[in-house]
Amino acid sequence: MSYLQNKVVFITGASSGIGKATALMLLEAGAKVFDFSRTHQLSDEVSHENLRSFKGDVSVEAEVIAGFAACIEAFGTVDALLNNAGMGVLTTDLSTTDLDTFEQMMNVNVRGVFLCNREALKIMKANKAGHILTVISMAGQRTNPNAPVYCASKFGARGLNSGLADQTLKLGIKVTDINPGPTDSNYWGDRQVPREKFLKPEDVARVIVFVLNQPEYVLIREINFDNMKFLA
Repeated sequence: MSYLQNKVVFITGASSGIGKATALMLLEAGAKVFDFSRTHQLSDEVSHENLRSFKGDVSVEAEVIAGFAACIEAFGTVDALLNNAGMGVLTTDLSTTDLDTFEQMMNVNVRGVFLCNREALKIMKANKAGHILTVISMAGQRTNPNAPVYCASKFGARGLNSGLADQTLKLGIKVTDINPGPTDSNYWGDRQVPREKFLKPEDVARVIVFVLNQPEYVLIREINFDNMKFLA
């Protein structure tokens, strides 16, 4: 049985990588997808009656508010939010890391999650139901000497969601952290990394769709996964 039919899913950063793979799988499963992306929109390359796109930055309050209003106008509600937008920059020497780099990662990875969670909650509390999922990554659980600021932002998002999950449990609103290991995406740029040992965006998307496709009474608070080749 599919619980995704006609479910409205608001996805940040759905124009590429994990977000795009998830959006396409959800559309195939009968869900309605609202793509909130800062750069190009998924609707520029995919035509589907159940897809809408909105250009916006998760770290800008007015744009997030406008994005949720546009989703309501298009589909009437928000059943689920997938916080997928994120950014990461190597900070191998903290003593030379500039404040702008720190603030950019915190603005997208923590502030953006807060703003989107807040707007989604306004809708979900009125509905007395909903699901908030966030792509945190294993960087929110294990530190990396090459990316301490990125890890800090992911630890921050995880802490925010952990408290939120306790806050919304009796309201019928589920909160889930999605924690993949390294994933082959644009995040890595031209860095020399073993992409053949990484998860693919589609691997992560399948996990997200699995979580979303559970009955309302099934709560998965956190799900961790890696490529075995990466760990070996």
